[in-house]
Amino acid sequence: MAKAILHMLSTLKHMSPFDVNMALDAGYDAAIPYTNVTLDEVTALVQDAMFSRAPSAALKTGIFFAGRDAVLALDMLEAAQKALLKPFEVSLFADPYGSFTTAGAMVACVEKVLRDKKQRELKGSKIVIYGATGVVGYSSAVISALEGAEVTIVGYSGLERVAKQAEEMSHRFNIKVAPADGSSAEQVRALLLDHEIALCCARAGVQVLSKADLAAAKKLLIAADVNAVPPLGVEGCGLHDNGVVISEHGALGIGALAIGNVKYGAEAGLFKQMVTSDKPLCLDFRHAFALARQLV
Repeated sequence: MAKAILHMLSTLKHMSPFDVNMALDAGYDAAIPYTNVTLDEVTALVQDAMFSRAPSAALKTGIFFAGRDAVLALDMLEAAQKALLKPFEVSLFADPYGSFTTAGAMVACVEKVLRDKKQRELKGSKIVIYGATGVVGYSSAVISALEGAEVTIVGYSGLERVAKQAEEMSHRFNIKVAPADGSSAEQVRALLLDHEIALCCARAGVQVLSKADLAAAKKLLIAADVNAVPPLGVEGCGLHDNGVVISEHGALGIGALAIGNVKYGAEAGLFKQMVTSDKPLCLDFRHAFALARQLV
């Protein structure tokens, strides 16, 4: 019987051990890493894996796209799709730096707390995303905008980089996202005062919002944080908080481990879908969000 084999392509020097463990625990017999992979190498690698097996064993082959660049991972996924030929089609899954499943989990957790405790929907809500030039921030912005939220993405190195990212999102996904400069504490707070939901996706160990910021934000409904390394991204929001009041105005906090539990289930679940599917799959952040919604 054909083995279930996952070929894991990363643009970085190392493949994430986290992703390797997840894939094997989900049911793959082998997970083979390929590192420092470039976009122009994807077609040959995918077809080499695809044509080495009979069509009857095609679904036992999976391709995973890692790295640390959301846009590049999506480009690689698209190149892999174009490389497939019937009846040898294999399954594909992109989750660079775990960002697609993390972002899906984050937005799903926010949606549930918003609906259950504030009687609101994502559609029409005003969301500000701090650390939006990173992979989780990028993915969270796209998911939120596709759900009809008014999204502002914030960069910490001036407006130019984040404005280019907003333009790229608009072109790729036909969504409207507003860029903003958050290079000073005053700008970070000013943006918070004008929004209802804050998604904190800054790098580990960076506090984005202080208790004073939260106290000033009378409109704020929810602040969610994916940083599990002290100091946490949102002061006063515990790692396991999932709808706990964190400000005098009733804003609710969602902590990194509450989001992480859903992220873990989403990534494991998508790997399981790949290894058990009776048809070829092509999975990205949209599928991660859909599954996360079922898990919260």
